[in-house]
Amino acid sequence: MRVSHSPATLFAAFDDPDLIAHAGLVPTIRLAERCGLPRLVAEKVKLTGAGNGAGTAADAKALSIVGGMVAGADSIDDLDVLRHGGLSRLFGGVRAPSTLGTFLRAFTWGHVRQLESAARAFTCNLAAHTGLVPTGDEVVFVDIDSKVKQVYGPAKQGASFGYTKQRGLHFQIVTVKTATCAPVIVATRLRKGSAGSGKGAASLLREALATVRAMGITAKIIVRADSAYFSHKVVDVCRKAGAHFSLALAVKKTIREAIAGMDEDAWAPIKYAAAVWDAEEERWISDAEIAEVPFTAFTSKKKVFHTTARLIVRRVKRLNPKSVPEGQAELFGIWRHHVIFTDSPFVLAQAEPMHREHAVVEQVFADLEDSALGHLPSGKFTANAAWLTLAATAYNLTRAAGHLASTFHARARTGTIRRHLINVPARIATGARRLTLHLPQRWRWADDFTDLWTATGQRMVT
Repeated sequence: MRVSHSPATLFAAFDDPDLIAHAGLVPTIRLAERCGLPRLVAEKVKLTGAGNGAGTAADAKALSIVGGMVAGADSIDDLDVLRHGGLSRLFGGVRAPSTLGTFLRAFTWGHVRQLESAARAFTCNLAAHTGLVPTGDEVVFVDIDSKVKQVYGPAKQGASFGYTKQRGLHFQIVTVKTATCAPVIVATRLRKGSAGSGKGAASLLREALATVRAMGITAKIIVRADSAYFSHKVVDVCRKAGAHFSLALAVKKTIREAIAGMDEDAWAPIKYAAAVWDAEEERWISDAEIAEVPFTAFTSKKKVFHTTARLIVRRVKRLNPKSVPEGQAELFGIWRHHVIFTDSPFVLAQAEPMHREHAVVEQVFADLEDSALGHLPSGKFTANAAWLTLAATAYNLTRAAGHLASTFHARARTGTIRRHLINVPARIATGARRLTLHLPQRWRWADDFTDLWTATGQRMVT
């Protein structure tokens, strides 16, 4: 590829009032309106008493922020992306970044909770309208995890140092997915940077499981989490909600004793990295093996919290002898052990790899940080909490748009959906009392864009 003209013959001018850079915002915002996002925000978010009119038109302001995030904005100033070219001919009620910043700073924690309630109801409507989360699958996975978002301003409220040794704010998310769909965020919460990973997990999970059931999902639910969430409170929430749990454990004294008591014949090789299938013996030759044993957890708590379930152990051959726990060379010198505590109804060979797929939540973190969570843009904690909630809403809306467009985009990263379906340039033309968006010829994803466009009620020129 090379430039086909000399610099002397190429000119540029920002002078066309009918050009837009994000034609895909039209069907996406239409989808948000059809699923009731403006109505839910107007009904639930009551910023009464806010100065400078910050609490007025909360629905228009929230949708302006979500629209900017869908287009790729990751800061308050970036929301000005909605005010270029001919977008004002396609959208009404778009607010300036300064107005949106004032709106966010008017939030108290109670207002954030109101916004979270609206976001959960919107997610349920979105799933019902688009089939974003299939209700007919055999099992649904709910994943909870947290991440410290690094920040650099020492005056930012709530910013502090936690286990990452970096100044930041610590946020939790809960996602839902099945074997046939990509993760959808059903709950979020922002905490101070020094908060433990599992702090407040039980209450957040309770809200998330209620949202999943409100989507109309009646299948088995398995809650997956890492060892930071291994607690009697989390297990109690799962059981009261009728969900199964699959929680990683740290390998401590009682766990080592349980592993030591396992019969050597109980270990079975699994298909793992670099595993080889032995056709003659009809089994995998692998550096990883799995086994299970009954185990009762939380025996130091009240008897009502004592929980007997399955201790599933995966052991992998140790490559670094220096990492052997002190005094454990005989038992743990050859193998590294990874342990989960679960009441999964599935057999060992299914339950163990199902838990490993919990790692998919890292892809959600990557998607969020590739868009709206590139920054937590305000100095005020509650403004950032509201920004997090709206970022999750924009993520789900983008996912739903991809789901309507094609099978490929239903599972693609949100950044890919933005490049293929949202950030499509167009020229607005007026004629016969209608507006027509003239899109680029030979757009590689024109058919997928057409499916999204027509699925939300618009028509293509024929």
